Amino acid sequence: MRLPLGQLLLAATVLIGLTGCASIGPPLPPSLELPHPPADLRAVRKGDKVTLTWTIPTQTMDRQSVRYLGRTQICRGMEAVLVMCGAPVGEVAPPVDFASAKEAGNKKLTATYVGSIWSGLDHDRKQSGPFATATYAVEVLNRDGRGAGLSNQVHVSLAETLPPPADFAARLTGQGVVLTWTGQLSKPYSQPVRFSYRVFRRQEGSQQRTLVGEVGAGTEPSFSLTDQSFEWEQTYYYHADTLTVISQAGKQDVSIEGEDTPEVKVLAHDVFPPAVPSGLQAVFSGLGQQAFIDLVWAPVTDSDLDGYNVYRREEGGAMKKVNTELVKTPAFRDVQVAPGKKYFYSVSAVDLRGNESERSEAASESMP
Repeated sequence: MRLPLGQLLLAATVLIGLTGCASIGPPLPPSLELPHPPADLRAVRKGDKVTLTWTIPTQTMDRQSVRYLGRTQICRGMEAVLVMCGAPVGEVAPPVDFASAKEAGNKKLTATYVGSIWSGLDHDRKQSGPFATATYAVEVLNRDGRGAGLSNQVHVSLAETLPPPADFAARLTGQGVVLTWTGQLSKPYSQPVRFSYRVFRRQEGSQQRTLVGEVGAGTEPSFSLTDQSFEWEQTYYYHADTLTVISQAGKQDVSIEGEDTPEVKVLAHDVFPPAVPSGLQAVFSGLGQQAFIDLVWAPVTDSDLDGYNVYRREEGGAMKKVNTELVKTPAFRDVQVAPGKKYFYSVSAVDLRGNESERSEAASESMP
């Protein structure tokens, strides 16, 4: 039976299509799923602790998406360049939300490791001098415990730091917050290493810290700083730490922060009056015109001064305030005077929160 021409063409097309589907390239090897080594490892040292941070890889060495992540080994050595991890000094487990974070489109996941810089080091390494360093790297493994190599490598100074003061204290005064502590007289190294103490302040409800001051660690055991840059009626937390700075010719200084002291809480409630005015003088004037007594005194220099009160009494009487509003300048003219009387004056200073000083020494003047 002869088939129509249209059916013959259709059959030929199907055969060609089947032949094309069967033509495939050489088979690809299965992916080993080796995570790509991180390239942004960073290290920060504070006291005896070193903190490492890096971006968790989301791609494999063959540019596939990482499906299953294993642990990350923390590698450290004393050589300048690590060629292999050797015996890890720690490890970090894969994040439990790795898969869900990827699905949510969070392409940059970070990991953190915090450990002692002295862990596993012998005594000689601790005493190796201010220029010794340790080299850190991380190796991210797949779930079978295999990795593609080390991350970028970072160097961390092994120089010693001073211990934080054990007796750091803060005391509120009218001049400011007085901060005191006892320092360590003996220092691990001499020049070119500098040691200092730093004091920080943060306001309640904030994690931002403000440097109050820095004092070099010298031969004196006792230290003191006064903070005058705060605002009254606020609550603050103060702490101190140490700083080690290593200088080498032709290289950038290396700075290492020491451990923090516990925070000390200070409620900056102002109950402190300003200074007592001094130098009060009273002078009669007014011949041929209305009589008055002029008062002048030395200005009070407190930064929160709001003004002055003026007090007056007659002989045998009690002091009474004569001004209805605060006097803003260190001068006052008393026109409520009568002939033949003697007047005694004193003045006080008042700050912005209404704290009033003691009265000044009295000055007197007689009316003719």
